[in-house]
Amino acid sequence: MQVRRTVVVHTILAGHMVRVHVARRNEAGVQVMTMGQLAARLAGGLLQPVDLDVLTEVVSDSLPGVDMGELEPIKDLPGMSAAVSATFDKAWRAELDLSKVGHPRTDALASLEQAIVQRLPASMKRPRDLVEMALRRIGHAPAVIGFLEVQGHSEMSPCWRSLLIALAETIPVSWIAGPRHVPDWLKGTKVEVLTAPATEPQPEVFSCANQLHEVGEAFRWTRSLLAKGVSASEIAIVAASPGDYDDHVFSTARDANFSIHFVHGVKALTTADGQAAAALAEVLTKGLSQERVRRLLSLLQRGPLRDLSVRWMRLLPADAPLTSAERWEKVLRQADDADWPDGKNRTADVMEVIRLLDRGVEAAELAGETLLSGVQRSLWRRALRDGPAQALPVTLTGLRIEDGIEPAANVIWTSAIALASSPRPHVWLLGLNAGRWPRRISEDRLIPDHVLPIEQLDPLPVADGDKRDITTIVSTAQSVAISFSRRDAEGRMLGRSPLISDIPTPETYLDRAGTPEHAFSESDRLLARPSEFSKLPIAVSGLACWRDWHRNEITTHDGLIAPAHARLTKLLERPLSATSLKMLLRDPIRFVWRYGLGWKAPEDADEPLTLDPNAFGTFVHAVLRDAVEQLEGDGGAAGADQARTEAALADARERAVARWENVQPVPPDVIWHSTAARGHALAAAALAYSLEPLPKQKTWCEIPFGKADPKDNGRDLPWSLGAPVEIPGTGLLIEGQIDRLDLAGDGSRARVIDYKTGKVGKKMEEVVIKGGAELQRCLYAFAVKTLLGGGIAIEASLLYPNAPEGDQALFPLADLDGALAKVSSAAVASRNALLAGMAPPGEDAASDYNDHAFALPANAGYLARKLPLALTALGPAAAVWEQP
Repeated sequence: MQVRRTVVVHTILAGHMVRVHVARRNEAGVQVMTMGQLAARLAGGLLQPVDLDVLTEVVSDSLPGVDMGELEPIKDLPGMSAAVSATFDKAWRAELDLSKVGHPRTDALASLEQAIVQRLPASMKRPRDLVEMALRRIGHAPAVIGFLEVQGHSEMSPCWRSLLIALAETIPVSWIAGPRHVPDWLKGTKVEVLTAPATEPQPEVFSCANQLHEVGEAFRWTRSLLAKGVSASEIAIVAASPGDYDDHVFSTARDANFSIHFVHGVKALTTADGQAAAALAEVLTKGLSQERVRRLLSLLQRGPLRDLSVRWMRLLPADAPLTSAERWEKVLRQADDADWPDGKNRTADVMEVIRLLDRGVEAAELAGETLLSGVQRSLWRRALRDGPAQALPVTLTGLRIEDGIEPAANVIWTSAIALASSPRPHVWLLGLNAGRWPRRISEDRLIPDHVLPIEQLDPLPVADGDKRDITTIVSTAQSVAISFSRRDAEGRMLGRSPLISDIPTPETYLDRAGTPEHAFSESDRLLARPSEFSKLPIAVSGLACWRDWHRNEITTHDGLIAPAHARLTKLLERPLSATSLKMLLRDPIRFVWRYGLGWKAPEDADEPLTLDPNAFGTFVHAVLRDAVEQLEGDGGAAGADQARTEAALADARERAVARWENVQPVPPDVIWHSTAARGHALAAAALAYSLEPLPKQKTWCEIPFGKADPKDNGRDLPWSLGAPVEIPGTGLLIEGQIDRLDLAGDGSRARVIDYKTGKVGKKMEEVVIKGGAELQRCLYAFAVKTLLGGGIAIEASLLYPNAPEGDQALFPLADLDGALAKVSSAAVASRNALLAGMAPPGEDAASDYNDHAFALPANAGYLARKLPLALTALGPAAAVWEQP
């Protein structure tokens, strides 16, 4: 006949390990449960202890309807539900009746407790209720429980003690203490206490640099045990409070590439399901943007768009921020049915999701239920229980989930209380610092010590538990390693735990740069063996680069490249813009990076605080082009009066704003509207500037040359878009867009205007090419001369519409041919230097507007050391820097 046996465990880890051991021994009739589950089993009626997650949810629902007295101002704050649940858990385990304390705060909590008890599921009972019901049915204990063993306990909450003592009068009860502490309240009872001698290992104590160093040493120790043939199931890394080390352990475990089970669970945000919930929270709390919505939809497992191929996102303009539902709808409405995957237009389905997300945190619950599923939805619900929707980024951070790694077959990372309930032979204890092990006793968040002494509310304080746990862990292990940190993450010195003073073994000082006997990963091995690392190609290259940066010559790490490189040769065969030619002349290495290698500067945020000067100039030019085209179609821009001009500008501004919002990031509304108004005013000043009208003048703005763009098809332009423009004597083609071209009706005269939206510089009347920085005026005039014929008279000027009233705003180029000769000479010299393999940093490398400065060495003296060398190495190519 099979005899029933019940094992009472203290933690989830202990319960799992007992079940594994029972299964390995092929035992039957064994029940494994906690003391609360035992009480519920004996009480019958499918009862169960109060689940803390359910309790937190019920507390959240009950708080609004209960007057909390002096706690009323904080009852709606994030974390209040969790704090109340923790307080009730302590009070119930201590068998404390809050209504009898006699303090307004505990009276309010007692009223809340009654409301909670009424809302709890009928199957969930408080500990004292379960004990009362179990005691009434204790006669069924032989059949329900059988032989009872209490394993892994060094103490037991007061609420369960009376039941255990009563059970010992009815059935055999064994307290398997081993070398653990035996509580005094067991004396004089019929509970059989089974003890065993301690293993008495010789702990090793290690002094480590910081927490990360501690974790690294623990993993090195683990790797050495595995190399010696120790089973992973016999190894544990433990801390009194593992949350302080979780990030370090998680990242180190990935680097070490062996499985380690997080007994307390991994952070939810380190998993794909957690990232999906975080992506939804980011959209709801920060608002719509294309980047956020793309990320969210790529992580979702279900929802209205689950059957829609991700290829539909190709319909979205790459640079459009799409920060409102209206902008999403405008873009999607422009797409044809054939552009959608499978040819089926799903605009309505996509917009349903977008409008839901656009409602923000007020629709958090609905959004989670609609878009998330499985673990994702479970995490979302838990986060909403822990705090308001506005706090989702915070509450999601604190959630944990199972890592799916079997603890009975792998190394474990755990808390001291869990390991003490299920010891392992080989243990590394982290964080033996003052205040961390044992942890300090802290007041309850809602019932401070002056209301109720902590000894009454929490008869099993955390500091005493930490001391008992370390004693249990050490006395049951075969080998023990203990470590503490000398400094914290901020560099402050830390004290050692007083528990270390009881260990006779002298501490071993570990240097973070020391050579380990067993490295935990490939990177750790190479870091500890510099001689081996120095032979790797990456190390050889890195050291050579560092040395080259400090040499007094231009090296391969400063822009010395292979002569006549095929990529650069091909690049110079294509048309150059004024911007790229300027870069070739003034900063050759940046020219190679941007146009030869295709490097781009980091993108701005979805919604920048303002438009940068270049973007603002582009906006102004867009307004000017639209307004001028409208005026030319209605009698001509030259003869337009102020009213017609202003009306055209207003329409152009409205269309430019709409186009910009569809394809470009824009600042917040207030700043964006102000910027648009400023651009409008600048465009108006540009058109209002008094210029001598040419006979039967026709005007164009943003007129392209040297390139064919489908967007310009259908425009009435004075030349063919594909006609090449070559700088004389250079073999270099150019392309671009002329800000403004005024052309006489008979084609005899032309005026080229290059608008500048910035401030007027000093001595602008003397500027010709400004050291290669001011090329547009010269190049654009030459392009017009080439495309319209050599017999045309051309004026080329810079116009600053923003110039103060009374100051000079128009700066004509006096000698076009002379300026062109300077540009040609500089272009030939720079091209020849580049093809000869010389592309060092140039005059503009130190500019505040160098968007590739991040690729230069982060060394304040680098440019000061290399620029004079570059000046010599470039020779004639650098002479342009001194040109007026």
